[in-house]
Amino acid sequence: MSSKSNSSTQRVKDALEKLGIPVTVQELPDSTRTAKEAADAARCKVGQIVKSLVFQTVTNRKPILILTSGANQVNEKIVRAQLGEEIQFASPDFVREETGFAIGGVSPYGLIKEIPIYMDRDLLEHSIIWAAAGSHHAVFSIQPQTLISTTGAKVISVH
Repeated sequence: MSSKSNSSTQRVKDALEKLGIPVTVQELPDSTRTAKEAADAARCKVGQIVKSLVFQTVTNRKPILILTSGANQVNEKIVRAQLGEEIQFASPDFVREETGFAIGGVSPYGLIKEIPIYMDRDLLEHSIIWAAAGSHHAVFSIQPQTLISTTGAKVISVH
């Protein structure tokens, strides 16, 4: 693992600790870059995986982070109707610049900039969900309500 992913994972661990969230970040031997890989590694259902997807608004190019269930695809038209502005997937360079993470390791904690966070309401169906911890080899489990209360995420429908 590169030192860059180590420092990204450490940033997530530090953020979780600062917030007093008692979770253990697990470094896994297998990639968790896709929801299926993450579910296999965490031994959970794909729906319990939090996909952290960075979009940008079309008009003013501002980042937004959408935390969606690994079982879902984000429907940009449905999200647009709720946010009141058009969104598009962000480029890998934009994602790193705005979050400090590479695609596949974006975490809702340890972001280098304050970014609006939205969470797929389907994640509330699970008592425990799994999110990336700064690299595509690191994950942590958390209760959905804790994720909402500590990130300020707004719950929306994504599909």
